[in-house]
Amino acid sequence: MNIQIFGKSKCFDTKKAERWFKERRIKFQSIDLLKYGISPGELKSVLSAVGLAALVDQKNPDAALLKYLAYDADKAEKLLENPRLIQTPIVRNGKQATVGYHPEVWESWK
Repeated sequence: MNIQIFGKSKCFDTKKAERWFKERRIKFQSIDLLKYGISPGELKSVLSAVGLAALVDQKNPDAALLKYLAYDADKAEKLLENPRLIQTPIVRNGKQATVGYHPEVWESWK
């Protein structure tokens, strides 16, 4: 497994996800989304796995602005510009990905 966890430093679910992998002694790479962002290729991979709707953090006040963009490509571009709009944690294992805390899915990756 090649696990990557994209998260925000103050996100409770990100901390829970990291703890879940640590408790099972599964190595992972942790990436601070607000500090380093996400590359266009990684975002495209996550979008193909989970879809755009699952990736948008609806609690963010600026998330409402995304519905006014006509094309998904424009919405994805806005997510790249402003990583605060992305819901965390994003956990990637190759082409597979989850958004949020989903240990039942991660268990099946073993």
